[in-house]
Amino acid sequence: MSGLFQYSVAERLMRYVQIDTQSDPLSSSFPSTLKQKNLSQLLVQELLALNLVDAHSDEFGYVYATIPANTNKVVPVICFCSHIDTAPDCSGTNVKPLLHKAYNGEPLVLPDDANIIIDPEKDAYLTQHIGKDIITASGLTLLGADDKAGVAIIMNLVEYLYHHSSTPHGTIKILFTPDEEVGRGTNRLDIPKLGADFAYTLDGGALGTFEDETFSANGFTVHIEGVIAHPGYAKGKMVNALKVAAAILDQLPKTNLAPEVTEKKQGFVHPVRVEGLAEKAMIEFIIRDFETAQLAEHQACIKQIAQQVINQFPGATISFTEEEQYRNMKEIIDQYPFISKYAEEAYRKCGLPFNKEPIRGGTDGSRLSFMGLPCANIFTGMQAIHSKREWVGVADMERAVDVLVQLVQVWEEKGAGLTK
Repeated sequence: MSGLFQYSVAERLMRYVQIDTQSDPLSSSFPSTLKQKNLSQLLVQELLALNLVDAHSDEFGYVYATIPANTNKVVPVICFCSHIDTAPDCSGTNVKPLLHKAYNGEPLVLPDDANIIIDPEKDAYLTQHIGKDIITASGLTLLGADDKAGVAIIMNLVEYLYHHSSTPHGTIKILFTPDEEVGRGTNRLDIPKLGADFAYTLDGGALGTFEDETFSANGFTVHIEGVIAHPGYAKGKMVNALKVAAAILDQLPKTNLAPEVTEKKQGFVHPVRVEGLAEKAMIEFIIRDFETAQLAEHQACIKQIAQQVINQFPGATISFTEEEQYRNMKEIIDQYPFISKYAEEAYRKCGLPFNKEPIRGGTDGSRLSFMGLPCANIFTGMQAIHSKREWVGVADMERAVDVLVQLVQVWEEKGAGLTK
């Protein structure tokens, strides 16, 4: 990139993370928390200042904007997307971002809680940042680099193209979404209005990684109906639904099919919420696998366990509900190999490795791909996400900006005539 250009990605991240945008899985509104719109409104102001004249945020908190093409070639419209919300797993209120200049390789004891230590012995990726700047929170909250690092990277790209108008590119769409962390990031997205042909999310991890494969995912719930009676006169009558739920949980696989014992391409079943009273209870699961067909097999395993348990509690009954959450985006992206090919060329032009990895999770790209917008995922550098030990390397974010600058040029050079 031009030596005259000063990256703004670190400053942007540190500013954005101070705006609380934590989403809420128990909320029925959209977005799930109104405070997410505070960042949406700021981003619109910044995009307008960079001459993206159509930049706006809708009633749901989505941010849409367009960088017009500056080429005569007819090339596909590319979208870059990141989510503005932060995870419910850890507080995102009053985030205090800290810039650690020229990290010295020692464990980082965060100032607001001495028990929160970012230790290179436990996080080997830190050793690749010795002598480089990194950003953390202060120890009381997550940082929010997931995914405000992605937001900052995209905004830095917009800024670069504003100051380097001779960089050739087709039409580029900018999209920021709410509620990704609670699985609703695309629920109210207007795909026709967005008007993009292909997309990349900026929601990945280590430098040089590229992700075109995610879990397929279902939600699955076991509903338990017990038999209620006055506890003083319950002998031979009461069947406690909470005890049935506990027995089902106790029988779940412990050496396989659990997040704590699986890795790589292995799927799992994971209870995420138990709720109820003696009369009625429910167990909520998330079901994950890279092979979509395996989801039904995993659900059948839970059903079998639940049925065996309920047979030990005469009078109690069970039922099941399932919900499709997202699907492995590779099923769609493999139909358009140039999405990965062009990204690989951009990585190479930046002197970076191109490390394809599956995501043991999902991104907005999973849903977007099945909504008609094939979408892969590019690194941001974020590490230890959803925790107080979250951190990100400034150099990683800057290299991601470089990749986007090269990527729009690769699409302009080679994308003519490509269609979905």
